[in-house]
Amino acid sequence: MTSILTNAAAMAALQTLRSIDRNMEITQARVSSGMRVQTAADNAAYWSIATTMRSDNHALSTIQDALGLGAAKVDTAYAAMESAIDTVMEIKSKIVAAYGVGANRNKIQEEITQLQEQLKSIAESATFSGENWLQDYISNGGTNADEKPVIKQVVASFTRTASGEVAVKTVDYTLDSKTVLFDLSGGNLGILDSPVEFVAEGEAAVTVTTANGTQAPTSASYAVPFYTETDLIGATAVDSRIYDLAGTLYMKVAEGQWVQVTTVDPATAPVVTTPLHQIGATNYYLDTSVGDNLDNRKLDISVSSLDIDKLDEVAAQMNALVPGSAPDNDAVLDMMERFVDKQLQMMTSAASSLGSIQKRIDLQESFVASLTDVIDKGVGRLVDADMNEESTRLKALQTQQQLGIQSLQIANTNAENILQLFRQ
Repeated sequence: MTSILTNAAAMAALQTLRSIDRNMEITQARVSSGMRVQTAADNAAYWSIATTMRSDNHALSTIQDALGLGAAKVDTAYAAMESAIDTVMEIKSKIVAAYGVGANRNKIQEEITQLQEQLKSIAESATFSGENWLQDYISNGGTNADEKPVIKQVVASFTRTASGEVAVKTVDYTLDSKTVLFDLSGGNLGILDSPVEFVAEGEAAVTVTTANGTQAPTSASYAVPFYTETDLIGATAVDSRIYDLAGTLYMKVAEGQWVQVTTVDPATAPVVTTPLHQIGATNYYLDTSVGDNLDNRKLDISVSSLDIDKLDEVAAQMNALVPGSAPDNDAVLDMMERFVDKQLQMMTSAASSLGSIQKRIDLQESFVASLTDVIDKGVGRLVDADMNEESTRLKALQTQQQLGIQSLQIANTNAENILQLFRQ
């Protein structure tokens, strides 16, 4: 049936043309933006995933910046620690040079004083972005101060769990008596300002840890006499570390050194002592009755304050603590050299810790950079348009559009042909 009111062919052609136009709009949007999922309406699931991952990638970009800042702080601390180690080595060599010099020691002390000032300058200058990892307030101050470690953090990673919870992970570095050169609290717990805890020849330093219920464990160090294999001739070996000599027990604490121990906890309940050694159900504790707490053995010298012009004063302090321990000035220099070497080993250990963090940060920076690239690639697979495919589709749609227009023109022309029937 032919009607002048309803042109079915034109309606069909128009409907097809509208569909082609809609597809062309979608394809042109993909070509212009390069994305096949640009809004949630395009694909809600992919858009949601891509938006979340872009947010995480932005956070990772911030993590990279934080890692760079953290690396700069660690590098500053490490460079300063290396310089401080070299300076303390110079002080040690000056002490060695003081043997047998006599009256000319004041010249050597002038050099030592300058080196000590250099150590303070190094520690004060080791600051980056307002943080100094070589000096801090790590105690409550005063005599026999309690240690209050400070935790420094370097932002290292950003994580998202399967449940969607996010977290920022950090690399922690503890500033305490083992890592800080100077204690700004006045408690003198830094490596360079801590006083000598005098341990005489023939004595060993041993640390005892005790705990009281839920309170944090505390430690105390003691100077105790040590015994050699010669002293223990005739002793019975309980095991490789415990010897029994006529009912008195001795434990090996170093090569060729044994100290007296007991099977009775020297602490009074509820305080309990951590055993130094265990054999089955038997615990062995340091016999503190034969020792002297090192808090009572402190001399008025540290690496940053030692003065070889005052050997006689130091000798008097040593002899007051342990009679006969400083028969001459060389004995004092021996003590100073051992002490400086001990602190030098602590500085070396602290530098090793900083070096480990440097390596950790370098690895984490490489990992975060790779992870960022992988996430970008994954998001691209979800939402990016295939430009080869879209360009081909656009060309096809343009052709279809032209054909649709032609069809619509033909349909409209067919309706006009009806007019020929009414002409005279």
